[in-house]
Amino acid sequence: MQPKDAIAAVRRFNRFYTRRIGALDEAHLGSPYGLAEMRVLYEVAQTPDGVSPKALAANTGLDNGYLSRILKRFEAEGLMVREPSRHDGRSVMVWLSSEGIHAYNGMRQVAEGAVEGLIAPLTTVERTRLTGAMAQIETLLKAPAAGEVILRPHRPGDMGWVVHRHGALYAREYGWDERFEALVARIAADFIDNLDPLRERCWIAERGGEILGTIFLVRSDVPGQAKLRLLLIEPAARGLGLGKRLVAECVAFARAAGYAEITLWTQSILTAARAVYAGAGFELVESHPDGAIAPGLISETWLLKL
Repeated sequence: MQPKDAIAAVRRFNRFYTRRIGALDEAHLGSPYGLAEMRVLYEVAQTPDGVSPKALAANTGLDNGYLSRILKRFEAEGLMVREPSRHDGRSVMVWLSSEGIHAYNGMRQVAEGAVEGLIAPLTTVERTRLTGAMAQIETLLKAPAAGEVILRPHRPGDMGWVVHRHGALYAREYGWDERFEALVARIAADFIDNLDPLRERCWIAERGGEILGTIFLVRSDVPGQAKLRLLLIEPAARGLGLGKRLVAECVAFARAAGYAEITLWTQSILTAARAVYAGAGFELVESHPDGAIAPGLISETWLLKL
């Protein structure tokens, strides 16, 4: 998915969800308060011993001035108490009064009832799907940890991923049709059927259980020659130097296995991959027009002497 399509999809979902839960209603869930005010009431209720306005601002993401107005309203209505901190006289703490606790409990019951009504038409399976999707959204939109990218051997299921991701990505980014996917499927099947573990290998780049890329080294029909095949880097992992790392791993393995040279086949339009190959010492030795995958392509053969 292109960035502009993802942006449009997220905004569309935001419009749907905020309308569905009444987030933009001036009086949320029939209460006299808006969504932001109810969120502040909720956060204060979670800390019976008091919370500082600074911590409230951090927890809610609200502007300090807006938060100050909300707190003043709650104090004026007798829902909240503000006093100097017992630990630091320069700061203040706020907490709910007995009236505030009563109001919060009533609003919580209304909110839970509203959610219950929202999901009531769903089956148990659908509720599981819904909450699972929500958990995924929450996880994905958190700041991701850098994590370590590991390179591992292939295992059952990986060849299906390789075929699928090549087909999907190249169709999206270059308009190639299923002929390319079929080619990748044949390469993957041949690799499994004829694998010589001492002279051939597949590397899967993975971080936190998510596959980010792959590369293969297989024997050529030419004695002493290996083929580098199926280098793929997921869009989310581009810019990490992963392509260089995978190619370097491939070259090191080929040297250790006793190959004299490595050849590879690519297309002239794959500029990022070509730059990685050139950086690893490969040289372009042949090019010619080739419409086997898509019209107007220029196929290239590159070679690295070991």
